[in-house]
Amino acid sequence: MNFLTGTSGLDQVPATASARPRLVALVVTYNRQDHLQRTIDRLLAEEGLDAILIVDNASTDGSAAILRGITDPRLSFLTLADNTGGAGGFEAGLREIKRRFDPDWCVLMDDDARPEPGAMLAFLAKADSVQQAGYEAIAAGVFYPDGRICDMNRPWRNPFWHLADFRQSLFGGRAGFHLKDEDYASDAPMPIDGTSFVGFFLSRDGQARAGLPEGDLFIYADDVIYTLNMTLRGGRVGFLPKVRFEHDCATYQQGGGDIYRPLWKVYYNYRNSLLAYRVAAGPVFFWPVLALAVLKWGIRARHAGTDRAVYLRLYRMAVTDALRRRLTRSFAEIVAIASGQAR
Repeated sequence: MNFLTGTSGLDQVPATASARPRLVALVVTYNRQDHLQRTIDRLLAEEGLDAILIVDNASTDGSAAILRGITDPRLSFLTLADNTGGAGGFEAGLREIKRRFDPDWCVLMDDDARPEPGAMLAFLAKADSVQQAGYEAIAAGVFYPDGRICDMNRPWRNPFWHLADFRQSLFGGRAGFHLKDEDYASDAPMPIDGTSFVGFFLSRDGQARAGLPEGDLFIYADDVIYTLNMTLRGGRVGFLPKVRFEHDCATYQQGGGDIYRPLWKVYYNYRNSLLAYRVAAGPVFFWPVLALAVLKWGIRARHAGTDRAVYLRLYRMAVTDALRRRLTRSFAEIVAIASGQAR
């Protein structure tokens, strides 16, 4: 992978006055300079954070100028030559953090996500106890800016590993195996099987066990697959809701009938979801899950309007590539198909 590096300070985590764990933040950004500025401001205001690495996915909107203009010694950046998506950014970022800093913990987030004030100290106050309890990674509680729980970042238990959650998911769908509102009141870490990369605290031991995220996934489900595999390999992931993050996000287009927009996102969402289902369901239960997913996504074409033919093409490609585990299509190819410019 070709990239440029930059730093406004040191290439090593500064020595701390106490023996507290060293903590480094990783932010992946692409063409959202307003969000990026707010996230950097919030991170620089946090106590307990030793360094910040921003991975810029070849932004063209002025984000690079923002990064070059910050002189705080805790901030450094890595500029990729091409847009590798969130998955590629997190893979490159974790590799670079290991090389530059090798901290006890790192915390991952997108450019539109940021810790609520005091979140880093709240985590560090629990860091020793969660490690003594055997946790190698911790999910923060993630909320919209208005204080509501962010549903897309709810941690979850794999229903294929827990009979009670499986039964609940048959009737409740997603709500059957994701954590409930009342779980956000807990003061103690709660065991989970998977979570997102928003407010995801990863220990050195956890990264050693799980390795790096699969960058070729581009976007979607890289965090699901990563945390599932960590659990499968014997790691323990916990949920600590009193460590709070804000996620200022908007995934679906209003009135779009759950069709991802821009339309190229359909391909990555469906392909990577099937790859995640294969890990979660295992070799036996994956096939009925596949049949249900293909049926649901096919029916969803009615919401695509004049984009129906393109939607169906992306949907079929996603299913085929997931079954073949093909991760080699370029982003440019997918965008061209989604815009109707490719045969």
